[in-house]
Amino acid sequence: MCLESRLVVELDGGQHLESDGYDETRTGYLNVLGYTVIRFWNNQVLNEMDGVKESILLALNSADKEAKASP
Repeated sequence: MCLESRLVVELDGGQHLESDGYDETRTGYLNVLGYTVIRFWNNQVLNEMDGVKESILLALNSADKEAKASP
């Protein structure tokens, strides 16, 4: 979680296949509070670390641009 950029990074394992409703509700709540949530499967982090890091950096850059554009 990055409070400054209001970004939440979540790693999901197989148990999350059964808890979609809970995840969607929590994501909606965090969105209302002004946070952006991005999710990765555990295997993505283990096998595609460069892509995961790039996605996080893009989300951080996007959040920073939005923060600067807001009055």
